[in-house]
Amino acid sequence: GDAITVSYVGKLGNGYEFDRSKSFTFVLGAGEVIKGWDQGLEGMLLGGRRTLVVPSKFGYGKRGCAPDIPGGATLHFTVFLKKVQKHKD
Repeated sequence: GDAITVSYVGKLGNGYEFDRSKSFTFVLGAGEVIKGWDQGLEGMLLGGRRTLVVPSKFGYGKRGCAPDIPGGATLHFTVFLKKVQKHKD
């Protein structure tokens, strides 16, 4: 997959902000992030903004991610695509 750089804000359904980053880079589709991101950011255009509502099965599941994300939590992300580095075969 391509390496992409995003900025994002992550919130729980009650509006609690559990995470944010101005610059986060990962390889799309490589399992480096939650499934909801690998699937939800596919096909996004450079400079684009996307809102993702990620059910727990595509997020952190029944266990959650201590201390801020409880088990079974639906996650809400606002993601901006800042950079794409094409994968070279």
